[in-house]
Amino acid sequence: MIGLYCPGDSLLHRMPAGVKLALLLVSILAMTVFVRGPLGVLVALAVVACLFALARVSWRVAFAQVRPVLWMTAIIGVFQLLTTSPQRAVVVCGVLLVSVALAALVTVTTRVTAMLDALTRALGPLRRVGVNPERVSLLLALAIRCVPLLAQIVHEVGEARRARGVSWSATALVTPVLVRALRTADAMGEALAARGVDDD
Repeated sequence: MIGLYCPGDSLLHRMPAGVKLALLLVSILAMTVFVRGPLGVLVALAVVACLFALARVSWRVAFAQVRPVLWMTAIIGVFQLLTTSPQRAVVVCGVLLVSVALAALVTVTTRVTAMLDALTRALGPLRRVGVNPERVSLLLALAIRCVPLLAQIVHEVGEARRARGVSWSATALVTPVLVRALRTADAMGEALAARGVDDD
């Protein structure tokens, strides 16, 4: 859903984080409600492509943002084909990919600190009911950071296996990925504890 910040001075880079997050939410809701056929999906894809071009994000970086969810999209597409219709499968998969691409566009053009501040301000009213906006915002920021990090771990493990000439095996892939993911999570926990973020 979601890459790392790519520095730049485009219009999208300069747009306030809160505005981008609000537009992201509105765009995803609008696609969910109004996109009903392949033509709508093509229009949405064209708009997203123009936005990536406006942000001066290379096509290689843009593709890297959606690559981690392609396998999941393929599974959903097959399920939709078997249970509904080809048109419905195109719409569901198309809306999913466009939504992921839009979310990725926000993350590659927005610093995590700016996004964190915007989320904290937006969640401010929840403080009245006992919710800590800073902690919720931190959780969301960590989730955004961990998605591309996990994708990178999977890619590196796969590359290492191919370099050794090892045949494909789900178990042999999942085990090192899980070990590295747990080590990364432990390191993140230690870093948060060192910065005074405890379990209170």
